[in-house]
Amino acid sequence: MKTKLITQSIPYEHEGAALEGYLACRDLPGRESRPGILIVHEWWGLNDYVKGRADQLAELGYVAFALDMYGKGIVTTDAKKASELSGDFYGKPLMADRARAGLDQLLKTGRIDSSRVAAIGYCFGGSTVQALAYSGAPLAGIVSFHGGLIPVPKDAAAKTKAKNLICHGADDSFVKKEDVDAFLLAMREGDFDFQFISYSGAVHAFTNPQADELNRANNLGGGIAYNQKADRRSWGHMRLFFDEIFGVSG
Repeated sequence: MKTKLITQSIPYEHEGAALEGYLACRDLPGRESRPGILIVHEWWGLNDYVKGRADQLAELGYVAFALDMYGKGIVTTDAKKASELSGDFYGKPLMADRARAGLDQLLKTGRIDSSRVAAIGYCFGGSTVQALAYSGAPLAGIVSFHGGLIPVPKDAAAKTKAKNLICHGADDSFVKKEDVDAFLLAMREGDFDFQFISYSGAVHAFTNPQADELNRANNLGGGIAYNQKADRRSWGHMRLFFDEIFGVSG
């Protein structure tokens, strides 16, 4: 018999910011510990799309927590506002620190096996989980879906515990070729455990079914678009990755 899905809003704080994340898990007998997945939203904020991803992961048997980077109730569909909100984090310690506050909330649930925790992120969230991994956070792995490739800190190789899966749109105009080349070079030179998968025909935000509508509303000229094939394939690659890093399927 299929178990009930439990969802819950979780209020928390970080450096004076009132935040509210979203927890999703199956109602398992005896509160059995399961692998935990931290989810970081796109630059639009913690919206229904990301909450839906948390529900999907919970249905697979994981305990999923979608964190809040901006503040309780702060979401937008305006690209200019989203750029302002996300711009407070790029290139600053706050990106990893705010994400770590979300990770701490996941670890506090009492429902997870703390030795089997991963983080995934979309666009801005993909960059964020990279920063979180580089900070030395206790993660078995990270998955970046169409995330910007942030520069790899010099000390990251010695601190990073996570394996890396980077799911990238081959035609993503928001990520320059030189950034991809620099990222791959840093991964190789640092002897990181990584996979970099490019999906043909995919541009930025290829996993988000609302991307086409958001593209039109913000006059982004096709810079973001949903790609069903890339969405399906990247989700499948994530599941295989989790099977590997956790030792069992969710």
